Amino acid sequence: MSAGHTLGVIGGSGLYDLDGLAGVEEVEVDTPYGRPSDALVRGRLGETTLLFLPRHGRGHRVPPHQINYRANVCAMKKAGATHLLSVSAVGSMKEEIRPGDLVVVDQYVDLTKRRISTFFEDGIAAHVAFSQPVCASLAERTAQAAERAGARVHRGGTYVCMEGPQFSTRGESLVYRSWGVDVIGMTAMPEAKLAREAELPYTTLALATDYDCWHASNEPVNVESVIAVLKANVAVARRTIVELALALPDRGESPASTALRGAVMTDPGAITDEARARLAWLLP
Repeated sequence: MSAGHTLGVIGGSGLYDLDGLAGVEEVEVDTPYGRPSDALVRGRLGETTLLFLPRHGRGHRVPPHQINYRANVCAMKKAGATHLLSVSAVGSMKEEIRPGDLVVVDQYVDLTKRRISTFFEDGIAAHVAFSQPVCASLAERTAQAAERAGARVHRGGTYVCMEGPQFSTRGESLVYRSWGVDVIGMTAMPEAKLAREAELPYTTLALATDYDCWHASNEPVNVESVIAVLKANVAVARRTIVELALALPDRGESPASTALRGAVMTDPGAITDEARARLAWLLP
């Protein structure tokens, strides 16, 4: 049942808004980490509240390495999100994942280099479990929603997140292939890590647009070819979000819902006032 739930959607390339929302309003959210990528759009789909945030800002102004991931996740939490769906364009690293397919990934490899990946620093330390980085029940509901939307869906898979903003060299792409990963992108990290710290059930809906540059019979990946496939993918992603909003799982089914239980290592008496104020949105 989705009644009382709020689905937060962080949309990637080509996905900036949603049709069919009732009571639409823009919400400006301030965070201790600065401003999110854009104003949040809030509306309703059936009995579910939906929050939408374009990850790169409207007009695609913010490159992957400069996204304020902490502000984006914090803003979603402060605005009332109970579940978080990440929609992301990716390259396929396997022949069977064809451009136009959707992948509901369940693992990540983080190759980012200069992004802040935690809310816990400067006066407070915490270590959350992350062996299962996505919410299994939310991932399954997302896969089912994508199938109802008419997509060819792959359940499970590993997303290798590179720094970007350049695409891979062929040498890099072949190395990643040898690791057995399924898709490659630039934005799932540290977003997934921050969602876990924020105790938000999280999953990634990856939209395959190309075969990266490992595929011997394929032209090297470029923006033009990506956009051509992306347009069709985005239409399916929109239908998937609508289907998912009507069938969200209970958040108690996710390991994220209790991620901070026992995770804070710092003695309460040693936590600085500054750290307490900074994390007041998250820690009581």
